[in-house]
Amino acid sequence: MKLFSFSLACVFVFALLASSLASAAIVEHIFKVQNTTIKRFCKEQVIVTVNGLFPGPTINVHEGGTVIVHVLNEGPYDITLHWHGVLQLFSPWADGPEYITQCTIRPRSKYTYKFNVTQQEGTVWWHAHASYLRATVHGAFIIKPRSGRFPFPKPYKQIPLILGDLYNSRVEDITTEAQASGGGPNISYAFTINGLTSGHLMNCTENETFKMKVKQGKTYMLRMINAALNYDLFFKIANHNFTVVAVDASYTDHYVSDLIVIAPGQSVDVLFTANQPTGSYYMVASPYVVGLEDFDANVARGTVIYENAPPSSKPIMPVLPPFNDTDTAYTKFYNVITSKVRAPHWVPVPRKVDEHMFITIGFNLELCDSKNPNNATCKGPNGHRFSASMNNESFSVPAGVKLSLLEAFYKNKSSVYTRDFPDKPPVLFDFTNLNDANNTNLLFAPKSTRAKKLRFNSTVEVVFQNTALLGGQNHPMHIHGYSFHVLAQGFGNFNRKDRAKFNLVNPQLRNTVGVPMGGWTVIRFQANNPGVWLVHCHMEDHVPWGLAMIFEVENGPTPLTSVPPPPADLPKC
Repeated sequence: MKLFSFSLACVFVFALLASSLASAAIVEHIFKVQNTTIKRFCKEQVIVTVNGLFPGPTINVHEGGTVIVHVLNEGPYDITLHWHGVLQLFSPWADGPEYITQCTIRPRSKYTYKFNVTQQEGTVWWHAHASYLRATVHGAFIIKPRSGRFPFPKPYKQIPLILGDLYNSRVEDITTEAQASGGGPNISYAFTINGLTSGHLMNCTENETFKMKVKQGKTYMLRMINAALNYDLFFKIANHNFTVVAVDASYTDHYVSDLIVIAPGQSVDVLFTANQPTGSYYMVASPYVVGLEDFDANVARGTVIYENAPPSSKPIMPVLPPFNDTDTAYTKFYNVITSKVRAPHWVPVPRKVDEHMFITIGFNLELCDSKNPNNATCKGPNGHRFSASMNNESFSVPAGVKLSLLEAFYKNKSSVYTRDFPDKPPVLFDFTNLNDANNTNLLFAPKSTRAKKLRFNSTVEVVFQNTALLGGQNHPMHIHGYSFHVLAQGFGNFNRKDRAKFNLVNPQLRNTVGVPMGGWTVIRFQANNPGVWLVHCHMEDHVPWGLAMIFEVENGPTPLTSVPPPPADLPKC
């Protein structure tokens, strides 16, 4: 008996050591930000990359591990990196958005990000969080189960699929031109799959498409990310279905569909089985767009090629939804995903709500002469500048700021931002009525830097209400530092009767969620991560216009539940 007990004790100690080692696993990278020349559509162009790669390096880490990334900025622009969807529990200094949690890493400078990855598994991603640079500075961030086991049969292979877009000029020039003119930015000219395009669709002889070779009967996990700057995307593989198993690094009930819909910033993990006749099949990403007349109408094609498929076999093309098919987007995908209850890191919905917020989001105008002393003609609607707001507050970091908002929070500097972001809009109107699209009494929003202060561990419910101002558009809303339950989505103006639609049992857990044009989305989360966290639309051109705000979450009761001191090498403004 003593020997048996000793053996059990040894096994137990070994298990503890193994668990501890898994928890302490460190993944370390060097990221060199640099100009790189690529060739697409038979022409060369210079883009900003990490380590010369487009997309950038994939980070693989086990849940419980530590990530260290040494960033060497050898490029010509200021930059920061954001680890999109990583919760950053008690590590807000590593979150990355410029002037929110840090100042930028200047050219010929460096900075090291270090953070733990806990309480989530699945696919998220990393990207630049300074201006338009995320168009080419991005990559997959894969969080693997600490145990090595999935809550479904292990796939034969795991393949990151990053959907993106390309522009005819340097994205920094696009940003500068748009900000100078006050108008909308140039649109992209092509969509990409893992950085590759469909050259044959653009009268280019080069074969630049992404090819995925598969074996008959094998199941693959596609780790999908939408890195496009301003487009929701439809995704299909001809004659094949997908089984959705996770969204935004949170496991879901298995949902079978022949169509994936993915908003900017979102990720989706799907299982794909090569169960069709041997041959070649197109995978296609096409834009889902509402509210825009001028947009990139091209599609990105990749090819799924079965082992032993004849080289001459012509790929089969899937039937795609119309570009503005909102009914398909929501009834076949966005509104039908549910969480897998009691899966690893599943979080039940908090029932007691401490803070109720009703936040309108949408476009606005800014007077042209407010930023142009010569009063030259601006290229936004009615000769003004494009703007955007949340509850009629258009977010803007104060000019000449000498420290980030997180530093201001940590040092208790009250002059950088205020803590009076409103819980509801200042004026109630028929939010989704297109007759008010050009109502000048509603179109102008003041610039401000306002935060909503939240008590540590309080539960927050937010109704995001889209508006029809200037016609409106879909808005994918992202909250840094948190995942949140999506209780319901709908169309029209949200009202009390819509609470009957709330899913309080197994709603999807997201870090980015679409608020439909002419509609609303309700989310709920627990404010258990202290710091200053950006809330914004993940369409890149909407952020400089002001479609953002910040949550200031107070420190917890102990040093371990408080914002730690800033890193010694934190960039200075």
